Amino acid sequence: MTTPVPGPVRPPAAVRPDDARRALVAGSVGNFIEWYEFGIYGCFATVIAAQFFTPDGGSEVEGLVRAYASFALAFFFRPVGAAVFGRFGDRVGRRPALVLVVCLMTGATAMIGLLPTYASIGAAAPWLLTLLRILQGLSAGGEFGGAVSVMTECAPPGRRGRYGAWQSFTVALGLLAGAAVAVVLASVLSTSQLHGWGWRVPFLLTLPMGLVALRLRLRLPPDEPRTPVPPVLGPAGGPRPRPGETARAVVLGVGRMMGWSAAGYTFLVVMPSYLQSTLGTTFQRALLGTVLANLGFAASILPAGRLSDRLGRRTVMVAGALLIAVLALPLLHLVQDPGAPGYAKGAALFAAGAGVGLMAGPGPAMLAEMFPARVRCTGLGLAYALSNAVFSGCAGLIITEVVARTGNADVPGRYAAATCVVSVAALLTLRGDDHERALR
Repeated sequence: MTTPVPGPVRPPAAVRPDDARRALVAGSVGNFIEWYEFGIYGCFATVIAAQFFTPDGGSEVEGLVRAYASFALAFFFRPVGAAVFGRFGDRVGRRPALVLVVCLMTGATAMIGLLPTYASIGAAAPWLLTLLRILQGLSAGGEFGGAVSVMTECAPPGRRGRYGAWQSFTVALGLLAGAAVAVVLASVLSTSQLHGWGWRVPFLLTLPMGLVALRLRLRLPPDEPRTPVPPVLGPAGGPRPRPGETARAVVLGVGRMMGWSAAGYTFLVVMPSYLQSTLGTTFQRALLGTVLANLGFAASILPAGRLSDRLGRRTVMVAGALLIAVLALPLLHLVQDPGAPGYAKGAALFAAGAGVGLMAGPGPAMLAEMFPARVRCTGLGLAYALSNAVFSGCAGLIITEVVARTGNADVPGRYAAATCVVSVAALLTLRGDDHERALR
């Protein structure tokens, strides 16, 4: 006779409205902190490069490449975090996993604000920064799977797209908050103050944010007690998902997310350093352009999530990927044109951000619907982490290095367009009624 083993942590069959709202807020707040940090790292990439990677007066491009190499390395630890914390969330519970990752992210980010620079401790400085980036990568990898699982599992019927869209919306809010803090500091501080100590302030601000997030997550309703489930069966009594099936779903999820990841980082994170190093734009104007792109991103996310609850994830996400694939180069050419009016350039960046938002709004719900409850944290977390590791984390490094070697300023647009074309093909494999089916 088969010995029963513990089953998965399952969401309750019926979620009270108060618990649903609490899950939405608690799931979103940690994601806000994560992307606030990535936003400020992108905005201050040139400053960080000077403080940690080019102490002997190396070229700006050389420093950026090294700074973005550290940035990319953190992304390659995201899949590790997704596997470790995702497994923990699937077996032990969503709430304890979310508490652990927000503590790790907050601590690592605040420590960056306290790090001594190369001028103080020499070659140890960039290595310590890279170590903290790795810890951030581990926590960020675990954040997405747990947060999206909680938010979609607690969503009322017919609103998974809307609830999942809040995960992406807090990406926009975090990036906007990071850019806004950078704009304020760049406006009120001199260049020497900004390079001397001002860059530390936005990293230290994550400490009070993290304490708020921790309190909200500790107030999440506990996961439903686990019940015995035969090892050959899944959480609903059907066949347990085989590892090969989960792996195939992860690979397909990466393909569906590729355009979202690459275009998002190209237009929302890498743009400030690209505008400065390639087009000679001032720091303040580069940040303003990034704010406009992120405003477009934020404006389209929630409507896209709601629309996907009515029309389906496939329709809305394919529309966003096609929009970026067709318009990425023309929009970039407009930004590059020195004779183009400022409002036109701002509108181009806003439109690019809005196109990314059409993919990001339905994206979390789309991924949640791909995996059964037993492996949902792990599966959707790995798909998201792998896609971001390859196509987001490397975006700054690839774009900066290729532009420097070739002198071709169109690289960001070509990169975003090519990845979106691949995503269209992967997204077309979605069923049109997935949004109407119950989560497995």
